[in-house]
Amino acid sequence: MQDSQVSLRRPFRRWWRETGWRHLVGAAVVLFCVFPLVYVFSASLNPGGTLITANSLFSNFSLDSYIELFNRPQQPYAAWFLNTLFIGLSASAGSVLLGALAAYAFSRMRFTGRRFGLITLVLVQMFPQLLAMVAIFLLMLGIGEVFPAIGLNSQIGLIMVYLGGALGVNTYLMYGFFNTVPTSIDEAARIDGAGHARIFFTIILPLVSPILAVVALLSLVGTLSEFVIASVLLRDPERQTLAVGLYQFISQETSQNWSIFAAGAVLAAIIPVALFLLLQRYIVSGLVAGSVK
Repeated sequence: MQDSQVSLRRPFRRWWRETGWRHLVGAAVVLFCVFPLVYVFSASLNPGGTLITANSLFSNFSLDSYIELFNRPQQPYAAWFLNTLFIGLSASAGSVLLGALAAYAFSRMRFTGRRFGLITLVLVQMFPQLLAMVAIFLLMLGIGEVFPAIGLNSQIGLIMVYLGGALGVNTYLMYGFFNTVPTSIDEAARIDGAGHARIFFTIILPLVSPILAVVALLSLVGTLSEFVIASVLLRDPERQTLAVGLYQFISQETSQNWSIFAAGAVLAAIIPVALFLLLQRYIVSGLVAGSVK
């Protein structure tokens, strides 16, 4: 009897020592990550307007905050949502295209200053774009005097700033993935008479689609959550993004409404979550495959 009990205990101890504790750590990490999301969703359903009344999760259930979110003329949430979609998708597509073109050039072509240019792109990205905020503002102010369509208070101008800031890191990330594609494919295409443009768009891009999806997702998420540059360059409330617009609900001390802010945050999270679920099969392969040559 004792021998049978010992034999039953040993497998459990071995399982706990080898893999069991990992399940416990994983469950703790999941709870740590999910709790803020649940709390924000609960606060969006609480019509109290303060975080103190939202401490009890799902104590109240009301959709008034979601309804009021779209009924404020001075705070046009629908316009912010569309602006964010336009700016985010445009910046994401531009980042993928420019980064892929630069990565293809660094990976497939041999020219003077190739290694120096690649290292320079990486070194420049070590300094956050926030450090150049004053220079960017003065530059956009000067451009706006000549070309108002791409100057200050212009969404096109903001997209161009985002493209310049993301070019270096995206190029370096794609460069490692492009190196995993055999050059023999390019040589075979050249024998058939294909040029660099045809090879790039019809052969290379389909083969590197995982890294394109990763860069597109990272660029979109970064654009959706960016606040400082958008708040400085976009002055007109109808042209602002969600990150800048939602801040208005809690920026004034006398009119803070955390319930509406939480409702707007929940709706804003739909875009990145949906794209993450759609592109998740590309994320692991896109990030890992570029780390080896």
